Amino acid sequence: MSKHRTVGSTCASAMASSWSFKLLLVLLSIVSLASFFPALPALSSPRGHHSKSEGGDRGFWIADDKFWKDGQPFQIIGGDLHYFRVVPQYWKDRLLRAKALGLNTIQTYVPWNLHEPSPDGMADIESFLRLAQELGFLVMLRAGPYICGEWDLGGFPAWLLNIEPALKLRSSDPSFLQLVDKWWGVLLPKILPLLYSKGGPIIMVQVENEFGSYGDDQPYLRHLVALARRYLGNEIILYTTDGGSRDLLDKGTIRGEEVYSAVDFSTGDDPWPIFQLQKKYNSRGKSPPLIAEFYTGWLTHWGERIAETDANFTAAALEKILSLNASAVLYMAHGGTNFGFFSGANTGENEMDYKADLTSYDYDAPIKESGDVQNLKFEALRNVSQKYSRGSLPPFPSNNERTRYGPVKVSKVASLLELLHVLHDPMGVIERDQPVPMESIGQLYGFLLYTSEYSQKKTGSIISIPKVHDRAQVFIQCSLNDNERSLRFIGAIERWSNRELAVPYIKCSSKVSLLILVENMGRLNYGPYIHDRKGILSSVFVDGIILHRWRLYPVSFNNLSSVLTVNPIMQVADPQNEDMTEEPRFYQGSFFIDHKNQVKDTYISFHGWTKGIAFVNNFNIGRFWPVKGPQCSLYVPAPILQHGENIVVCLTLSTDWPRISFWSKLLLLPDHPCNFFHRRARMYSDLAFNSCDSL
Repeated sequence: MSKHRTVGSTCASAMASSWSFKLLLVLLSIVSLASFFPALPALSSPRGHHSKSEGGDRGFWIADDKFWKDGQPFQIIGGDLHYFRVVPQYWKDRLLRAKALGLNTIQTYVPWNLHEPSPDGMADIESFLRLAQELGFLVMLRAGPYICGEWDLGGFPAWLLNIEPALKLRSSDPSFLQLVDKWWGVLLPKILPLLYSKGGPIIMVQVENEFGSYGDDQPYLRHLVALARRYLGNEIILYTTDGGSRDLLDKGTIRGEEVYSAVDFSTGDDPWPIFQLQKKYNSRGKSPPLIAEFYTGWLTHWGERIAETDANFTAAALEKILSLNASAVLYMAHGGTNFGFFSGANTGENEMDYKADLTSYDYDAPIKESGDVQNLKFEALRNVSQKYSRGSLPPFPSNNERTRYGPVKVSKVASLLELLHVLHDPMGVIERDQPVPMESIGQLYGFLLYTSEYSQKKTGSIISIPKVHDRAQVFIQCSLNDNERSLRFIGAIERWSNRELAVPYIKCSSKVSLLILVENMGRLNYGPYIHDRKGILSSVFVDGIILHRWRLYPVSFNNLSSVLTVNPIMQVADPQNEDMTEEPRFYQGSFFIDHKNQVKDTYISFHGWTKGIAFVNNFNIGRFWPVKGPQCSLYVPAPILQHGENIVVCLTLSTDWPRISFWSKLLLLPDHPCNFFHRRARMYSDLAFNSCDSL
């Protein structure tokens, strides 16, 4: 019940008493004072968080434990679809497929790190939201500032990790809040015209994300609420989402009448007791049952089995929820792809138990990574949503066309170290006495090369790096004579299996150069270790002695095709004579598309390869790691391709085979790594890439 209605009822009873005259004077005083103070917003108003547009009774609000849209009860049948995991040219296609699934609402995160410091392309959230409205969707916007979402650093920009003293992320730390204020001061004014009360599609805005699973800091949450109200006003419904248990809701919800508390829980759990618990965290009459994350599948890390859920089981769980007149948002309706270096990571029992997410965010969702809908899960969920939709659904869509462009021969262009002079700014070489994290020199993603020198012993040496995030390839190099330098791979040191490396004695005419290439495989997006800096985070020891005087080389992949064209060292790789060192190398190949109508979606198969990243026409399509599995191929949406010549560049972190293949489907092998037939591939490389469909 709102404060206004409480005051009103008190004054009415007082005027009926014998002291009516005195109290009338008091009432007049209160009315006079009220003119100096703004009204307090309250969900308990019958039309709380609702405004009427000039054109009629347009509004979205909560009353009688229901959502109301334009004066009518409304059941949200929604789905998460993240604009930043889909190329913009396919936004409309994916949204139309979500419409055919029976959804009336789209939920999406806003990743801070995509919009700062370079907001372009896939970061054009305003265009996405307007398109969603054009297609008839409402929108639930998850504005952060933390989003989780299996996205690098949970959506926080990595430069936050370079601030000293270290920020306390997701807290009421004043230094952190100052930066959040600045970010939302840019984001929320752009969102304001798109609120439903202003004629836009946004009906609700989420504050933080599952905070009850992380901390207990009410001042932080209340600061976010006040900030949202400052920019968005009092009409919009603000909401939180937390797991459906008392301890999580105690810490993650914001008590009072300003913020609506939604829940999430495991697919198949009995929804009724959780929705009853949800009521305890909302004002009376202000708790329409809503599961804000109904899991249609689950995430998968490298080296794990593919996470899958049964279609009929998932559909039955959804129907049980909707039959209670509850609302549900499918997480995910369409997963998409973690293009570039944006895939996140999780940990197990400690921060060394590191688990990086796949490039594919297919999530076993009903709309597959490539947009496919002709599958049992899409059909089963569509059948359920049809029962609870007010009108008929659009026709069942067909899958997008895909094609196989066949095998492509790739040639070794150069090693990464050979191209180091053009892959970094010569003025950008950093000198430090000790190694420093990537973030401290502005290298937010990708790779950083650390180099130093040491005097070797004739008995060999032991190299150790107590803390490296995430994977280091260690090389030594020395001068054999005036004209020749040798490079030798020593081994890899990995965050999850840290070990010392034995370095053999080699005859040198000078000190030994130590080269350590560190790969950032994705920052943690969830849990207590989220302050996840990358690079070498400790001293480096040679025979127990700290090594000093380091040079750091940030590696850039901007305009990679042009760099490789200008600096050719083309060597056609020969499997019989290939130098089997573990030196990172660039391979490049090309293929032609003769007609515009032949430009279609495809996949690149990396069977027989080990680990690396791939670019198509300078677009980073993501990481591949088939030797670890279970993802064997990378999705290439048609808008990345072009009529005529298309350039493929692969940076492989160890020796691979000089052939890639384009396939018409995603290869996700649930029971074994992709290189199940790796040895066979090395024996029969021409056959290996013609056998993938048979596996």
